[in-house]
Amino acid sequence: PIGWEWSRLGIISVVNPRNNAEDELLTSFVPMAMIGAKFNSPHDQEPRLWGEIKTGFTHFSDGDIGVAKITPCFENSKACVFSSLLGGIGAGTTELHILRPLGKTLAPRYVLAYLKSPLFLHVGETKMTGTAGQKRLPKEFLESNPFPLPPLAEQHRIVAKVDELMALCDQLEARHTNAAEAHEQLVSHLLGTLTQSQDADDFSANWERIAAHFDTLFSTEVSIDGLKQTLLQLAVMGKLVPQDSNDESAIELLKKLQIEKSKLISDGRINKEKILKAIGSGEKLFSLPIGWTWIRLSDLVHKSGAGWSPSCESYPRIENGWGVLKVSAISWGKFLPNENKALPASLDARSDCVVESGDFLVSRANTSELVARSVVVEECPSKLMLSDKIVRIRLSSLCNKFFINLANLSPFSRRYYSLVAGGTSSSMKNVTREQILNLVIGMPPLAEQHRIVAKLDEIMTLCDQLKSSLTAASQLQQKLAEVMVEHAVA
Repeated sequence: PIGWEWSRLGIISVVNPRNNAEDELLTSFVPMAMIGAKFNSPHDQEPRLWGEIKTGFTHFSDGDIGVAKITPCFENSKACVFSSLLGGIGAGTTELHILRPLGKTLAPRYVLAYLKSPLFLHVGETKMTGTAGQKRLPKEFLESNPFPLPPLAEQHRIVAKVDELMALCDQLEARHTNAAEAHEQLVSHLLGTLTQSQDADDFSANWERIAAHFDTLFSTEVSIDGLKQTLLQLAVMGKLVPQDSNDESAIELLKKLQIEKSKLISDGRINKEKILKAIGSGEKLFSLPIGWTWIRLSDLVHKSGAGWSPSCESYPRIENGWGVLKVSAISWGKFLPNENKALPASLDARSDCVVESGDFLVSRANTSELVARSVVVEECPSKLMLSDKIVRIRLSSLCNKFFINLANLSPFSRRYYSLVAGGTSSSMKNVTREQILNLVIGMPPLAEQHRIVAKLDEIMTLCDQLKSSLTAASQLQQKLAEVMVEHAVA
């Protein structure tokens, strides 16, 4: 602007000066941890005798400006104006550059605003030298980089305006935090009322109260994810849709499953599996609706087994080549066949590991959050095989595979897997095939399984649409903010 001049900090300030004082003087010691990243963050300090800190540390005095020179402190905007130092001087971390204004040419906090500006940080980041994790901003860059110098009075006016606007930003941030906490508590309470619904009619009444304010209540991704988990829990408890007394009971369905399995074994089409222990009272985590019964997943299973993990290429299969699925193919709620690694040409494919439509797949090893996640393969490209970290389960046609998938993903099942999963690190947990087959499920009549899946699909679609609209709105707000800032700067 008119009245401003381009200058350099090396001309109008002293870079990295030294102090002279008596060793017995009580002064301030300031390590990096005591320097903030915000524009208005004060620094903390520790009292030390000058003789203890005068060597081996960076020197500064009241009114000096310090800026971190090492990554990631520099990129995180660690910088401050030193003030109220004991004895008027101090020393601290060697990972600082210090600027001491010459004469009365500079308002220190105007220089601080310059050092914290995105443009300075972006250019400075490109000028850092050294190896990754130990990069530093050269002193020469700080001295020579063009510096926009306003008249001194205008520097003070700029600092006053920045303080005013930063205080407003802090107020908005506090309001947002308080509002977010209140919103989270409200959503948690209302989702709790849904979970406590006695039956489908009670759920319907509670749902109507929430639906009237749906857009207001579920205005964050966290709240929508919470709703999804609540709906999953309600679905497997029999509270999402009403029971129909005309449905054939799950007890009768279980008898049919047992007859079907016995016949397949006698015909030699499937192997007889280990008999699992009876379901104990401690495994029955809620009261079942009329017509439901408790089962283990194994009651529905004809065959199960894992794949193999040959040494594959680092890239996905090309065109019609063979590939081996990664666990990420089944970790995110839907089947992702492109998450695979190419089988080397030197290896032959194994027909017993080929994935087929209708397979129910469960991850055997993954992080604590994702282990035992599952999907139903609706459609599968040819020439894809299972890895040994994925268990394939062939379910009876007398159950709805998608309902079984919901049951496996429910909060009750997640709790079970968290208790039985092995592994010493949360980044890699594992479950055995037997533990998966031991999963306890509340099974509804087959007709009700279909109704539950249809209802949940309907509501989950609404949740996904709402989540997409939130993402789009957030992106639009960010673009608008960027344009407004650019316009204001211009």
